[in-house]
Amino acid sequence: MEYTDLYINGTWQKTADRFDVINPATEQVIASVASADIADADAALDAAEAAMAEWAARTPRARSEVLRKAWELMTARLDHFAHLITLENGKAGVDARGEAAYAAEFFRWFAEEAVRADGLITHAPASGARIMVQHKPAGLAVLVTPWNYPAAMGTRKNAPALAAGCGVIIKPASETPLTMLALMPLLEEAGVPKGLVNVLPSKRTGALVDHMLHDPRVRVVSFTGSTGVGRKLLKSAADQVLKPAMELGGNAPVVVMEDADMDIAIEGTMLAKMRNLGEACTAANRIYVHADIAEEFTRRLTEKMAALKVGDGTDPSVDVGPLVNADTRDKVAAFVADAVAKGAKVECGGVTPNGTGYFYPPTVLSGVPETADCVHDEIFGPVAAIQTFTDQEDAIRRANDTEYGLVAYVFSGDFKRALQVCERLDYGMVGLNRGLVSDPAAPFGGTKQSGLGREGGHEGMLEFMETQYISASW
Repeated sequence: MEYTDLYINGTWQKTADRFDVINPATEQVIASVASADIADADAALDAAEAAMAEWAARTPRARSEVLRKAWELMTARLDHFAHLITLENGKAGVDARGEAAYAAEFFRWFAEEAVRADGLITHAPASGARIMVQHKPAGLAVLVTPWNYPAAMGTRKNAPALAAGCGVIIKPASETPLTMLALMPLLEEAGVPKGLVNVLPSKRTGALVDHMLHDPRVRVVSFTGSTGVGRKLLKSAADQVLKPAMELGGNAPVVVMEDADMDIAIEGTMLAKMRNLGEACTAANRIYVHADIAEEFTRRLTEKMAALKVGDGTDPSVDVGPLVNADTRDKVAAFVADAVAKGAKVECGGVTPNGTGYFYPPTVLSGVPETADCVHDEIFGPVAAIQTFTDQEDAIRRANDTEYGLVAYVFSGDFKRALQVCERLDYGMVGLNRGLVSDPAAPFGGTKQSGLGREGGHEGMLEFMETQYISASW
């Protein structure tokens, strides 16, 4: 691997302490990566602070042009990034290329948003003073990214931070640091100043991030990952009263009404369940199907799931790669075993294969009881857990019966009815007759324990800006 060192102040810096990155399909080491310590974090903060002053002073159009160039360069190299994603994450090639394209789009979207940090000038109704409102860069941002989208979760945070005028330090997941490191030469070529973006892979994530969050120069922390880790980061962020942007866990329900178009419902559920092998906070976790159509739905979903080819994602004929590591695979297997022990039926899959690699087959469970663990926690794997309902009110109640509120999916042929159901679901996002909600142009985020703030859309850039109000008389 070409880029395996720390990226600080526009230079590659080796460390004596390193850690291995494993290919989940082969269980072989593919790279030895530098592991950052506290001194490295301080150096990155120094570099970002120095570079930010000039970057923030640039016109919005100047920043926009750099981001636009980054989109062009990444789009031209999608195959390269897709291959790297597959090697370190395991996802199938077609899925990896989709992620790379999605990741690049954040540069294009925020190139357009960089020039739209609109303010306001008006009169105070009582005093007559001018109210002048503008948005300014918040300050240095620490970006902590997960392993399930090695490229997209980095660009979804980095692009709006740069558009806003901030300097950043990226801490990629230890399982998948290579993709983000490989992006740095591209940003250099696009014109990002040295020091503005720094990447610190490390096997000491907790201590490293906590140290940075207690540096007074840091004003924003953006994290994607589990709710448990998010809570810890929020506690650290509270000490310095940082702006937090948190995209945390999910427990996404799919509600399939009896009047749904079956073809659309099956395709949408497949996408919501199997995109990224189910290793996504947006993945369909609980599938509620009206009893009148449950038999046909289960049969057709099972046929689709059973037909998927499992194997090394570098093989272009493969649909489903391995899970990211042994712990994730074993947790998925435990969810299935628990559901079956409590009365669920295995329609396909359900058995961990022998041999090398962290593989688990696409699995459909029917008759999943409410007491099953997978109903209350993220499966994070290729398991479709089907339940039935007969009453719409009951379906809405069960869909909302979770501490999470990231995304839900609804399938119905009656648009008015479907919108009424969507509005009663306590989720930050709802996919209506579609299994994909992620879009750079849309505000991505959840309610309840699924996080704070939004990524993407116009709101995504404002997470990295402070609103300043000037009361003026003249």
